[in-house]
Amino acid sequence: MSAFHPTVRRTDRRSGLASKDARNDFQVDCDRILYTSALHRLAEVTQVVGPDEAEVFHNRLTHSLKVAQVARRLAEKLGHEQAIVAEALGGIDLDVTEGAALAHDIGHPPFGHLAEEELDNLLTRSGFIDGFEGNAQSLRVVTKLAVRRQSQRGLDLTRATLNALLKYPWQRATGGKEQRKWGAYASEESELHFARELVPSGDKHKSAEAELMDWADDVTYAVHDISDFYRAGLIPMERLASFKDETEREAFFQEVFGRLGTEDLEGFPRSQLEESFQKVIEVLPFARRFVGTLEQRGVLRKACSTLIDNYVGAIRLREPTADNGRRVEINPAMRQEVFMLKQLTWSYVILNPMLTTQQHGLRTLIRRLFEILYKAAKKKNYLVFPFSVRERFDPEDGEPDPSPRIIADYIAGMTEQQARSMYLRLTGVSPGSALH
Repeated sequence: MSAFHPTVRRTDRRSGLASKDARNDFQVDCDRILYTSALHRLAEVTQVVGPDEAEVFHNRLTHSLKVAQVARRLAEKLGHEQAIVAEALGGIDLDVTEGAALAHDIGHPPFGHLAEEELDNLLTRSGFIDGFEGNAQSLRVVTKLAVRRQSQRGLDLTRATLNALLKYPWQRATGGKEQRKWGAYASEESELHFARELVPSGDKHKSAEAELMDWADDVTYAVHDISDFYRAGLIPMERLASFKDETEREAFFQEVFGRLGTEDLEGFPRSQLEESFQKVIEVLPFARRFVGTLEQRGVLRKACSTLIDNYVGAIRLREPTADNGRRVEINPAMRQEVFMLKQLTWSYVILNPMLTTQQHGLRTLIRRLFEILYKAAKKKNYLVFPFSVRERFDPEDGEPDPSPRIIADYIAGMTEQQARSMYLRLTGVSPGSALH
């Protein structure tokens, strides 16, 4: 039960139905997420670079699976080492933490954050003030869009798993941080409220399990992207790690702090971030460009494993406080390292001109696809949509036109190949086959 609402249980589902087999309620949640096609789709969705670029890169599915693994290990470790604190915080369950990690990117649209930004712009211009956000879309998928049975919308997850999924447990605001990142649309207000009944009214901090999921996401993103892009030759780890010639490292610092200024450094001064990067780079054994020898592969795997071990050990649960603050504490030096390792991907990959020109074209694809589908919906030409989308278009009397949100759901639920193929069909560039 929740310490704040005596009649509220972590295992509650909106349907009121409980597990009918040997699994507990949280194991059921985890299995439902694992088996939904919304998760499987992520195998063909970009992590940083498109999944069809090369076999070395993580896609959103492999990323999510590794986030889930790290999150579960964090929950195991803290549940064992700090069992009393975990109980005082409302519980740390392995399956809740793993399930939330599996689902954390389940609403992520094709082509990465560029599609997220483009869909947000398109929806806000269409009058949907809460726009589009990947985290809010993930909540929408598991509560409304994923199909489990004909008589029920969504996956009917427990309060605890929904709460652990809420990286940003609020709706969109009109300014500040809560306008840039949010975890629920107005259409899922009741689901947000259902999940957040586990915490005191007005508390906007993540649950302990959501904190573990979030840290696992950061760690996995930082470490595995370095591995991907060092192997691909995009991040020059051998030059960054050199202490004979510091030119590359200094250029990296100049780019990072020139881009971020002093406002987006998570409260750390530049000097500390530079020092933390110097320390972590010293222990990474990257002496030369990656060519794929057995020795290099072994060294790289061991280095990644060591970093993850360090970052798993960097987190502790905090005793509950009167002000209902953060539920976990992360070693500041480790946070600084992860922050700077994540900047490597920005500096050398995301801002690479070859990728940015590609992204410009993909933004155009998303925008034109939305505009074409919206025009068809306005003319009630629903035949261009699959049957599962057509049946959602008729609004109730007095309701605003739902078409923009439905179309955003449709596009966000595509794989990247599906989005490309649909765009080519609708523009007549490549009509494809009439049989599939």
